[in-house]
Amino acid sequence: MTDRDQVEILAPAKLNLCLYLGPRREDGMHLISSVFQPIDLCDRILISEADSDDEVICPAVKGEDLTARTLRLLREAKLELPPLRIEIEKRIPLAAGMGGGSADAAAVLRYARDHLGEEALPSLRRVALEVGSDVLAQSGLWSDSGDGAEAQRSLVGGIGDEVSAAPPAEAFAVVLLTSGEGLSTPEVYAEADRIGSGRTGPELVGVTESLRFGSSGLPLVPVEAMVNDLQAAAISLRPELEESLSALSEAAAVHAMVTGSGPTVFGSFPTREDAERAAGILVERGRTGVIVAGPLDPSTASEVSP
Repeated sequence: MTDRDQVEILAPAKLNLCLYLGPRREDGMHLISSVFQPIDLCDRILISEADSDDEVICPAVKGEDLTARTLRLLREAKLELPPLRIEIEKRIPLAAGMGGGSADAAAVLRYARDHLGEEALPSLRRVALEVGSDVLAQSGLWSDSGDGAEAQRSLVGGIGDEVSAAPPAEAFAVVLLTSGEGLSTPEVYAEADRIGSGRTGPELVGVTESLRFGSSGLPLVPVEAMVNDLQAAAISLRPELEESLSALSEAAAVHAMVTGSGPTVFGSFPTREDAERAAGILVERGRTGVIVAGPLDPSTASEVSP
């Protein structure tokens, strides 16, 4: 790479097509079972070699973001990467339940894999798990076969450390209703514990097996399985989310739910045209923060710009 070379990477947001909450471990982490779906709402990341020290430029985030933390942990792991300059254009809303920060960290790890080779995968996976519970799944680096070369639809369990491929999605689209104010993920999990939203270990095993063997060939997952055990907690903290869910249902969404820890809600539609039509209706009715998205095409996940 010359001084002028710059790599552009698209860091896709993810939807939790379902999120089942299991028991809390002694370390405070919860077991989960979820299907992660990367979508074509992406942050844009530019990476080039720096003159001396690492530099992360992300005006939208104050303090150390997950990308800077990832770089720091890569240095602590003594992986031989040159000093890097990373510029992040945020398009994914902050603290929105769509894994934007994790997506950025995951993109940096994919860059590191491309430059360090497959032998670095064990170290990169350890870094991913240390950065955050969503990062390994969003990085695609969990696969030994090369199938995880980019972010892709996956079945995620454990505390985010158990990842396997999920069948590719058929055509679908979603309408996202975002919020001007984020939600704290730890606060949502704490509220879920308070109101008793979690499941027992055996219950979690049962739904995981159902997802593993029951979702093949379906556009998302079966509608009856599109459950988010954090939704009640998110609504408890942000009651106006009920109105957003109702608005999507009234706009003919096949299903509407909170993604992740919220506060973003999404409605699923059979086609992009259906979603665009519904988005137009919502905007006419005065809704703000309306975004239409679809499943990510992995072939667009990165490109080299001279």
